[in-house]
Amino acid sequence: MKFNQWLFAAAIAIILIYLSPLLILGEDAHVRIHDSLDSNMVWYKILAESGQAFAASGADIPNMMNGLPRIAYGSEFKLYVLLFSLFTPMTAFIINAVIIRFTAFFGMYMLLKNHMLKNPNPLIVTGVALCFSLLPFWPFGALSTAGIPLALYAFLNIRRHNSNVSDWLILGLMPFYSSFILTFIFFLGLMGILWLVDGIRNKDMNWTMFLAIVMMTAIYLGKLYRLVIGVLFGHAFTDHRAEFSLGHNSLSDTLSLFIENFTTAHTHAYTLQQYIIIYVVGGALLLVLFSKYKQRSLRLKADQNHLLLLLLVLAAAFSFWYALWYWEGMRVLKNVSDLLNTFNFSRIHFLNQVLWYLMFALALTIIHTKFKVGKIIVSVLLIGQLLVVCNQNHELKYRSVDYPSFEQFYSEDLFSNIQDYIGKNPENYRVASIGMHPAIALYNGFYTLDGYITMYPLSYKHQFRDVIDGELDKDATLQHYYDTWGSRCYIFVDELGKHYMYTKDKHKVVKHLDIDTPQFKKMGGDYILSAVKIKNAKAENLKLLKVFENDQSVWRIRLYKVL
Repeated sequence: MKFNQWLFAAAIAIILIYLSPLLILGEDAHVRIHDSLDSNMVWYKILAESGQAFAASGADIPNMMNGLPRIAYGSEFKLYVLLFSLFTPMTAFIINAVIIRFTAFFGMYMLLKNHMLKNPNPLIVTGVALCFSLLPFWPFGALSTAGIPLALYAFLNIRRHNSNVSDWLILGLMPFYSSFILTFIFFLGLMGILWLVDGIRNKDMNWTMFLAIVMMTAIYLGKLYRLVIGVLFGHAFTDHRAEFSLGHNSLSDTLSLFIENFTTAHTHAYTLQQYIIIYVVGGALLLVLFSKYKQRSLRLKADQNHLLLLLLVLAAAFSFWYALWYWEGMRVLKNVSDLLNTFNFSRIHFLNQVLWYLMFALALTIIHTKFKVGKIIVSVLLIGQLLVVCNQNHELKYRSVDYPSFEQFYSEDLFSNIQDYIGKNPENYRVASIGMHPAIALYNGFYTLDGYITMYPLSYKHQFRDVIDGELDKDATLQHYYDTWGSRCYIFVDELGKHYMYTKDKHKVVKHLDIDTPQFKKMGGDYILSAVKIKNAKAENLKLLKVFENDQSVWRIRLYKVL
């Protein structure tokens, strides 16, 4: 095999090795909990098991928060819904991980090889694509960022009037496995700007590219028909997002947030540029500035030096806009516009995951061309970045901080024992959790008063607030968290704070719980599943029935009956 073929085969092998903990361990693997096991995993499981994926938007799905309208669970036209309908949740999660990694690799590989560099260096193309594919992508973002290089590749083929059926298939299928409101609304907006600039510059509008943009946008809007109808004609209920009041940072905090995002990115869009890439990009720009390096090596109209600078400016601008979105001064606009208050326009910074790796490829190309030992330098830098991204493998990362595995987190046997002890059909009683995510109870078939979801009736938020009012009064942080956001409708406890992982090794005790148990009972609540001991349970009209634990579970659950 040729050198580039060896490189390609080695990259595929490394991706499979990276995925091997999931493929081998299955439910014993460690995966992300935040905005994953605590939420999305359960949403898709509930929707798939409800049999109401295609039900009317107002249809009731009773599992969470005393029943939520079907629209709260999002579109049925997502590959996730199909995966969770056909496979167990963990199998669906693994299939998703495989799709994400290989789409990210092939997309970035094709984009770099065919559109970014003339006479592309196989080491740089394959190495950068590999590093990008192993980023800790948010699992339930699916191809929202991991698929952007492939979508950009297809658009640039169309832009060059060099497209084929596969390019149109990419743009037609991508909406069913990615999020419009998370990233692609911004990506398509940028494609529109590129189309317009090209048309003005060339005095000839590329209507085929315009059609591609319109087609992809239309498919996204069709997929989101429930949301579109709700926006145009109103929902049957007032969404809790109406009370969103996000963004109260001072100017100094805003600048700090800008620097933090630009250098370290966001939890849902980790780029891991802070260790090597940011210095490689800076070094390459300095080389350009202080040398006579003028070689044109891009097929695009701007040379690679200008493109590198442009991408850096864009990344900085996106990070700055993200920080500015949470500046207190933006409240003036948000207070007069429901759209600005409820839709997060700052998410354009998610595109930085792609921008930094395009910059990495361009910077490595400059270094490779500039130095006689450029190949060695590039190899060392690529290996270094590969080690950085591999170190963030979920199995390594979460095992090292003593997170539970998938199986330990949900502890199905333990919660099955609790259900057996209660001895009633879960549909006929309601529970809530303290010291752990309600998603665990939901995953195990309990029906809950609490939960975490991105859309639910504002009236329910107010009802549930009456239950936890005493605890919110003790803690301004928790009060602000619930009142200005509230997507986590939890029994917040001042003594626990914003922590929901009180496993049995923590031995935590709540001394003075202050919740409105009559209101809890009025809402239909019967039991509380608590991961912590409640010292004043009797005073709160709570009766401890039994403590449940086993050797396989990380939890020690106290079952309290609400009197």
